[in-house]
Amino acid sequence: MSTGLMPRMNRTVVLTLLITTSSIFLLFQLYYYRQYASKNELNILGSKGYLSGKEAQWYLVKKFLGLVHKFKMPVFLVDIASLNLLSQDAVLYKDSQQKEAHCSFLCTHRDFTTFALLENLWKYDQDVLLKAAEERGLEVLEIRGKDPRLTSMDDMTGNEIPLHFLFRLNGHIVHVVILYERSGNYLWHGPLRLKASMDKTFIPSVEKLDFGRYAGAYDRPELILTTLDGLDVRIPKNYSRFLREHSGSRFLECRCKEARAFYQSYPDETSPDVMDFKMKAKSLLHLASKVLSGLGVPFWLSSGTCLGWYRQCNIIPYSKDVDLGIWIKDYRPDIIQAFQKAGLPLKHKFGKVEDSLELSFQGNDVKLDIFFFYDDADVVWNGGTQAKSGKKFKYVFPRFSLCWTELVDLKVQVPCETLDYVTANYGPNWNVPVKVWDWKSSPPNVQENGVWPVREWDDVIQVY
Repeated sequence: MSTGLMPRMNRTVVLTLLITTSSIFLLFQLYYYRQYASKNELNILGSKGYLSGKEAQWYLVKKFLGLVHKFKMPVFLVDIASLNLLSQDAVLYKDSQQKEAHCSFLCTHRDFTTFALLENLWKYDQDVLLKAAEERGLEVLEIRGKDPRLTSMDDMTGNEIPLHFLFRLNGHIVHVVILYERSGNYLWHGPLRLKASMDKTFIPSVEKLDFGRYAGAYDRPELILTTLDGLDVRIPKNYSRFLREHSGSRFLECRCKEARAFYQSYPDETSPDVMDFKMKAKSLLHLASKVLSGLGVPFWLSSGTCLGWYRQCNIIPYSKDVDLGIWIKDYRPDIIQAFQKAGLPLKHKFGKVEDSLELSFQGNDVKLDIFFFYDDADVVWNGGTQAKSGKKFKYVFPRFSLCWTELVDLKVQVPCETLDYVTANYGPNWNVPVKVWDWKSSPPNVQENGVWPVREWDDVIQVY
């Protein structure tokens, strides 16, 4: 072997040894880092060397839950996609078969996960919380808004309160909705509105979030502590009911500013008789709500009661009754019995389930009228009957959906398209009080609808 070949072979061996040693050292460093990161919840690399969608989402959720656990914040899961997964037995079974850590429920096809926080149970300084979140590498956006509980006819300023928190990391978001107690014994959250000075790219779109497009109202849910994806998480015990509530949770505030302007033009009446009527009407509305809720029958404020809420945030003092609307599909034959058992005798029953049903109950000097609404192509209508002649009338409204609101310390529903509803029933001058009202001719949406056959009068015209 030539002497010139030996140096070249030595250099090759040395270079091979150096490469091999460096590679082993690099692999050892990577292994040690991944073991350390996993132990300290800092595992930011997926199996392919980068965060996949679910891995990034789970990493953020774990960081968030660790943060709120440290500050003893009793958040609970309200993410609609996650709660829907809980109702799927196949998903539960698949999850139970997993042997390794995974994220089935808290990581969905979306890039956000939503939790709620009861404000009255949160006793910590939010500035400290936000600082701690930022120290953990989380970007935080706080959304504030006026407190409607402090807004009144005389004070339109309203203090600002935190409504939403958004925690962002690696393109994923944990959305925290703050729920507040309202005087009607329900929970309320405000809308999510990004101010002009805020980063509009922080979230993809408010429209895509489960909560925030509108204000919302919920009954207080009972919570349970469970384990999802190996993490302790609170959820609504009856999450199926919570999901149903969410689908119809939109909330409308009373129009305090417009009501104040109304009272400047038409001062509120404060005579003893008026105050007595308002108290009795309030009591009757609360009792009616209790009876119908006990039966599982949804209802809304209709006619003059709806007008009073929309126009003046109160009951109209000269209306002398309380008016409610119910879809005919929600009619139950035991409604009359339930009201009578509650101390409200039947005053009259007009029509029948198939056509123009109307019930009236006698309260304590205040009448409760319940109008049943029927579908007819692109409109809805309720009926009316003149007892002495058997004449039928129809009151036609544009289609509407239902929203929650608050009236006289009660959570109740109203048509979401309230202006259209009120205008149909009272015309374009609905904002002007009218004390003389003929139900057969005054409403602009009233139509004659034939006459009940005399042979049916005993069934369709019952007066007590």
